[in-house]
Amino acid sequence: MEVDQRLGGIDVLVANAGISIRKPFLEIAEQDWRRVLDVNLTGVFLCAQQAARRMVAQGGGVILMTASTNGLSGHPFYADYNASKAGVILLARTLALELAPTVRVNAVCPGYVLTPMQRAEYSDEMLASVNESIPLGRHAQPEEVAALFAFLASDDAAYTTGAVITIDGGETA
Repeated sequence: MEVDQRLGGIDVLVANAGISIRKPFLEIAEQDWRRVLDVNLTGVFLCAQQAARRMVAQGGGVILMTASTNGLSGHPFYADYNASKAGVILLARTLALELAPTVRVNAVCPGYVLTPMQRAEYSDEMLASVNESIPLGRHAQPEEVAALFAFLASDDAAYTTGAVITIDGGETA
């Protein structure tokens, strides 16, 4: 594969797939359900499987998956997204067990992050309302979540596997 030819292997995979379609449960069309699950869960599975094969063969590596606080508790209008992110959490925990001690696998569960996807789905009023419900009073910046991924990919996290780490400004506390 191209990653093998260009890079000589893979040391860290960040499986950061995510789409959402904000609709009430009774209005989610089957094709929308499948699309969200295909991107958010099946895509993560396929990337992780390819990376893990290479990491096991080379004797080590780190797989990091982006889940969500939506995978930890229900949120209205996101049944498909919630289910997909809960699946990512258990996929990460299962892979951590199966691939240890060679490959470390962890899931990161961001809460509200001010991304283009978030801006597209929420009005300014909705964003302000959400910020009021977060103990730190704001959405995370993408760079703050990236810093957690960088730590988990590093040797400083060499004893961390199977973890599901929430980064949400205290929202789920």
